[in-house]
Amino acid sequence: MQNAVPTGGVGVADRAVSRSLAARREAYSDEIRRLVEAGYTVMRRTGGVDPRVGDIVREAGLSNQAFYRHFRGKDELLLAVLDDGQRRLVGYLEHRLAGVDAGREQVRVWIEGVMEQARNRDAAENTRPFALGGARLADRFPEEIRHSRELVLAPLRAAVEVADGDPRRDADAIYELVMGSMNESLVQRTAPSDEDVAHLVDFALKGMS
Repeated sequence: MQNAVPTGGVGVADRAVSRSLAARREAYSDEIRRLVEAGYTVMRRTGGVDPRVGDIVREAGLSNQAFYRHFRGKDELLLAVLDDGQRRLVGYLEHRLAGVDAGREQVRVWIEGVMEQARNRDAAENTRPFALGGARLADRFPEEIRHSRELVLAPLRAAVEVADGDPRRDADAIYELVMGSMNESLVQRTAPSDEDVAHLVDFALKGMS
């Protein structure tokens, strides 16, 4: 006897499950985005990297249950906020680097782009909490922080290599120099001048092997 229900393809029940899962994924993705944005907002308001979970969920308009559905604790959310910020920075840097010649000019633009995080008020407010307290996250999540660091370093390594520098040692040295300068400016709440940034660029380019 022939089966009256087709056995090939995707069944009605499977399609219903897929729609339900897709809707749940979309809802969860929205919750995570709201929590990350709330993390930015609360840290800008308090000026620190130690916000309370209660303040974050209130800002996001969500519940503690929603928070712990996605994060095991506050530091995991802060890691997500940091990662989000790093990815935004990478996108910004790649956009700027795409508009100039490969090599030394891209190294210059990378340095200027990173230092802009301390010169632009909104970017500085988002980044300052991590300049103040990012060491705790680096201690708790070393692999994740190293991965995030490499995302920012990747376009610099490529530019240094084209400029006939050492894409590992030279790029690492430039990264530490520029990030250290940016973080110091953030901690001291001072905006680097054009002359400050130009000096960093000149020093870095002269130092490439």
